[in-house]
Amino acid sequence: MNETKPKKLGVYPGGQDTSTGPYSPGVAVGELVFVAGQGPLDPQTGQIVGTTIEEHTELTLNNVKRILEAAGCTMDDCVKTTVHLKDIGEFERFNAVYRRFFNKPYPARTTVQSVLWSTIRVEIDAVAIRGCGQNKTGNTP
Repeated sequence: MNETKPKKLGVYPGGQDTSTGPYSPGVAVGELVFVAGQGPLDPQTGQIVGTTIEEHTELTLNNVKRILEAAGCTMDDCVKTTVHLKDIGEFERFNAVYRRFFNKPYPARTTVQSVLWSTIRVEIDAVAIRGCGQNKTGNTP
């Protein structure tokens, strides 16, 4: 049996690899899309933007969204996220912003406190399955 296996493809918003290290912002394999850990970095300058957990969460999730959209997904296609918070005491404030980006059923999620680079307060990676979302227009700010 000659079975065709899906190929691993890099996902680059705007068609340009802006990663700062030896990784891809996203990788698609068939209908699965994996988003590398994103932080509150301006996509044009690579600089950290904002100082509060709310500002960092919003920009970080918008960066996740950009990569998912470059792969043909919506936030509703997201099935799993992993969240690293610099200070777990900011969880409720983080969560208030996070919930605005997703519709029910929410993605499965792991949230932990971690040591993060520089002044970054949050980092998020994600897994999506292209086309699985129930609401194709999403509920994003």
